[in-house]
Amino acid sequence: MELLQLKYFQTVAYTEHLSNAAKQLTIAQPSLSLTIKRLEDELGTKLFDRKGRNIQLSASGKILLKHVNRIFIELENAQAEIEREEHHLANTIKIAISNPRFLSGLISEYINLSPETTIIQSIRGKSDILSSLKRGEVELGIAGDTVQDEELESRLLVNEDLVLALPSNHRLTGKTELSLSHVANEPFITLANNEEYRSFTSMLCEKAGFTPNTAFEVDSNLLVEIIKLDQGVALLPISICRKLGLNYRPLTDHSATYPVRIYWRKNKVLPSSTEGLRIFILSYYTDHHHLFKA
Repeated sequence: MELLQLKYFQTVAYTEHLSNAAKQLTIAQPSLSLTIKRLEDELGTKLFDRKGRNIQLSASGKILLKHVNRIFIELENAQAEIEREEHHLANTIKIAISNPRFLSGLISEYINLSPETTIIQSIRGKSDILSSLKRGEVELGIAGDTVQDEELESRLLVNEDLVLALPSNHRLTGKTELSLSHVANEPFITLANNEEYRSFTSMLCEKAGFTPNTAFEVDSNLLVEIIKLDQGVALLPISICRKLGLNYRPLTDHSATYPVRIYWRKNKVLPSSTEGLRIFILSYYTDHHHLFKA
């Protein structure tokens, strides 16, 4: 028993006329009659009774029609559900970032513009982000620093200025700008669970001729408290200092900028929703470039 047979049967049942049913189905009447005959042979019962030039469902035909209608309703339901799922998947974007601040501020704007979009965001280390992109687990990745990989493409979002966050009564507060060498002997406060950023800032300190003395490794909330207690200084992106209301001074060190890049798989055509978010992120960072500069 095939779906095509059942569709033909259903059409004949409702037209009660083989010729009219054949016209609706755009097939020859002999082919339709043969299909109905084969279905009757398979079921071992007559499905129609002849009434002059018309035909009517037999008792067996009425039973079959009831179940055939249910079958086609379920198939329609399945198709509608599949279409909804395909629509949902087409509007679902998977993005991995190494720090929540990379999307802070822009996601709410994007969702207002594209309310049908579902964004699945994960926080991962830079190497994990790049691996996930290659495996197809995520479509976009944002991470600090720069990585060259032949399987990936990337665009620079911003070179964010790094600044020195100081207690308000610190001895260096009176200066308009500082060099990292000014704080070579100071205790440093660093952000916890951010190996990517910590490695980068350690490299900057080494370029300045010293290894930072890390006294505290804490989250951003505790960092504010400890700085206010005059327990150390912190080398931070300027956007974080502005957001947390910290006292800070610009750096004269030429390399004291932190590159943030967006990555995706090379030669992969991104879904329209993902491409839309990628373009939006690039545009957002261009339009808000001033937020990341001293």
